[in-house]
Amino acid sequence: MNPSSPWLELAAFVAALLLITKPLGNYLLAVLDPNGRTFLDPVVKPLERLTFRLCGIDAQRQQDWKRYSLSLLTFSAVSMLFTYFVLRYQDRLPLNPQGFAGLSPALAFNTAASFTTNTNWQNYAGEATMSYFSQMVALAFHNFASAAAGIGVAAALVRGIAGHSTKSLGSFWSDLVRVTYYLLVPLSFVFALVLVSQGIVQSFGPYETARLVEPQSVRIQKIGADGVPAVDTFGHAVFTEQRVATQTIVQGPIASQVAIKMLGTNGGGYVNANAAHPFENPTPLSNFLQMLSIFAIPSALTYYLGRTVKSPRHGWAVWTAMFVLFLAGALVAWKAEAAGNPVHQRLGVSVADGNMEGKEVRFGIFESALFATVTTDASCGAVNAMHDSLTPLGGLVPLFNMQTGEVIFGGVGAGLYGMLIFVVLAVFIAGLMVGRTPEYLGKKIEAYDVKLVMLVLIVLSTAVLGFTAWGAVSEWGRAGLNNSGPHGFSEVLYAFSSGVGNNGSAFAGLTGNPSNGDWHYNVTGGLAMLIGRFLMIVPILALAGSLGAKKRLPASAGTFRTEGITFVVLLVGTVVLVGALTFLPALAMGPVLEHFLLQTGQLF
Repeated sequence: MNPSSPWLELAAFVAALLLITKPLGNYLLAVLDPNGRTFLDPVVKPLERLTFRLCGIDAQRQQDWKRYSLSLLTFSAVSMLFTYFVLRYQDRLPLNPQGFAGLSPALAFNTAASFTTNTNWQNYAGEATMSYFSQMVALAFHNFASAAAGIGVAAALVRGIAGHSTKSLGSFWSDLVRVTYYLLVPLSFVFALVLVSQGIVQSFGPYETARLVEPQSVRIQKIGADGVPAVDTFGHAVFTEQRVATQTIVQGPIASQVAIKMLGTNGGGYVNANAAHPFENPTPLSNFLQMLSIFAIPSALTYYLGRTVKSPRHGWAVWTAMFVLFLAGALVAWKAEAAGNPVHQRLGVSVADGNMEGKEVRFGIFESALFATVTTDASCGAVNAMHDSLTPLGGLVPLFNMQTGEVIFGGVGAGLYGMLIFVVLAVFIAGLMVGRTPEYLGKKIEAYDVKLVMLVLIVLSTAVLGFTAWGAVSEWGRAGLNNSGPHGFSEVLYAFSSGVGNNGSAFAGLTGNPSNGDWHYNVTGGLAMLIGRFLMIVPILALAGSLGAKKRLPASAGTFRTEGITFVVLLVGTVVLVGALTFLPALAMGPVLEHFLLQTGQLF
């Protein structure tokens, strides 16, 4: 590869992101306004009105933070139960040409919680587990609904910041319907057509079977008569030889699933290999567009913020802080992977080859490192390389990205409202440093507001570290590991960082749904995802209600300006310091320790 090619691609990615941020942000202004007008009105407006009429919704009726929260929680609970029952009984439902059985109770709970929370963590292989009906109805529904709900919460918080002595945060039902109809569905439709043009499959036919030109033998673990994997007297797996002469080629509505999984920062793969599979991500162009689509809406929401609070420079300052953190992570991950494995280098492998383990040759090191950074900056979880095979420092970047709360552009909606938590905290710190009452865009930040901010941060850290500690010391937690030492610990830490952060990617060496029926990772993972979503959203909406009820005060000589380089540096420092101080001990026991041991020749 030409040494300048990665820099050119990075520049093209940033330029494309900047190019779409303003127009998409302006479009969001219209979509998130119940009376906003868009070019899609002639087609979509009648459908919107019909939906409100059939559901008995008054789109003009405003909600305070409590009613907004109750509506969101009710909708999420009902839709989660719907998904749970579809997955449990998919064998009795249509569009199941492969005859897949219903999921176990624990796996159905984990999957329903995962897609309801916009996490899309997958303790299963999609192409070997889910029927077309489950993929299209149960899971794709949440890809739209959970993304729309996240955008609605971000809009509610922005309305609270921009409001003046008001309890109104808008209507959850209006936000849900309008974001789905005017934004996510049309964008996904167009994007799916683009992906089909790149070779991604879109069909309803049954899977194809192809005969191999060169049959081969593979070793697989022997299964006993009771259906449990066989082990010897020492507890070691017993393997047997199996002759493979055919290959099953997956089919199905893949392009439509990929489009919304990326645009909605969902990330759940139609197939187990996710965006590393040629049917989900066949070309360098599809890879570039999928990365861009992950950041598209989160980036545009910063412009929406600036326009709504009547301070575009503040919106761009927030965007700049996100960009600085993204760029730093991408460069560190790229450098770590390009440096390669020192153990391999001692064996004569060229340094120029870098670390290609777990990566697709058609993407290479830079595009794999960039994708890993983008997908964990946002709460997406799609992967085009196996994160378990990253170097220790390369794996540290996605881990830290998730442990910031994924506020570096972040998930659709979740990234903005998560970053605004840090904005309020940064403004509070600035006020303490100059000895005056902190103000944010004319709103005084008082004790109640700071308590809500700290509650959000405590939920994140306590859930991640608490579940990780439980898994690391429990027999069930260690039984799911395929690696020992600090790398094994990193697998557990990554799993719960991903779950609580609603990301969904994984260090794939962890077996979260073991064949022996153990339910612990499924249940704890599901609980982690629900806590990371809803125990953070409720205090955020309470903060929105508190800020909306305050009077907007005119700026004075002592007001801390939330724009410009000083604010950006303070905001970036707050994100980094809070993340570092909270998670550094855990990171030191995982990827940091593994990095130093790797230099001595130890592998795990």
